Amino acid sequence: MKDILKQLFEQKALTKEMARQVLLNLGQGRYNHSEMAAFLTVFLMRNITVQELEGFRDAMLELCIKPDLGTHEVIDLCGTGGDGKDTFNISTLASFVVAGAGYKVAKHGNFGVSSVCGSSNIMAYFGYQFTSDSDFLRRKLDEANICFLHAPIFNPAMSHVGPIRKELGLKTFFNMLGPMVNPALPNYQMVGVFNLELLRLYSYLYQNTDKRFIILHSLDGYDEISLTGSFEIVMAEGEHIITPEALGFKTINPVELAGGTTVEQSARLFTEVLEGRATEAQQNAVLANAGLGIFCSDAKLTIPDAMAAARESLKSGKALNAFKKLLA
Repeated sequence: MKDILKQLFEQKALTKEMARQVLLNLGQGRYNHSEMAAFLTVFLMRNITVQELEGFRDAMLELCIKPDLGTHEVIDLCGTGGDGKDTFNISTLASFVVAGAGYKVAKHGNFGVSSVCGSSNIMAYFGYQFTSDSDFLRRKLDEANICFLHAPIFNPAMSHVGPIRKELGLKTFFNMLGPMVNPALPNYQMVGVFNLELLRLYSYLYQNTDKRFIILHSLDGYDEISLTGSFEIVMAEGEHIITPEALGFKTINPVELAGGTTVEQSARLFTEVLEGRATEAQQNAVLANAGLGIFCSDAKLTIPDAMAAARESLKSGKALNAFKKLLA
């Protein structure tokens, strides 16, 4: 590790293979606490390269436990986190709306690192039992159209890094990796990123996969469709900048997206959205993300059709039903 750190401190980038090997060693506990902290800190001080990110991704997928869901025809809606916006759990809620609309979802999530309440915090609060048991996950996928994959269970090798990430309390390159290392290997992915540089990196990496993907970034800094302004999306077909009005929504005030200051408050808001008791702005933010997720899942639909399907899923209670079935 000392040679690697010396190279990084000299502003030299790692090759894809070097990055892969370092992360394999890190996952196998071959470095001490100080070495790992120093390694993570380097990437807080400079941008990661495409080759480094690709090498880290490959190592994570190599190390992870892969569940057998019986299919890869599933979608994951996941943001990198780390945008510092402290919104409520929009992508997790959108996942249930997509499931309610009839599409299979393998939601990959974790506890919040730089936020109060990540998707795993919310699921644990509601009593969901994290598991890597493939039979259980397949059954939930059949019954509820959604299963939840708690990242640490599928990446036990990363237990060496978890405490350091928590102590730092800052976004690290693991935030960047999260959406790319869903162990279910989904064929469809909608990924939100926290800046335009990461949008560019993700675009390059996803163009070299067989997935149908949407990578998005709200231009005012959110790693999801916030409806607080325009956002950029990248697909295999090209790039587009979209306004809230183009999706049929009003532009909203950022304060309307605030999450709770506790997991309990976040959970209450989560329930209010699914039960149709949340504000129009809160519901619309969820619908916008769910609609684009449905569009990503189904190439036959137009974006207006996908938005209509999302609205029907939420308004009819199908999204709430998917949530209840997952917890049952």
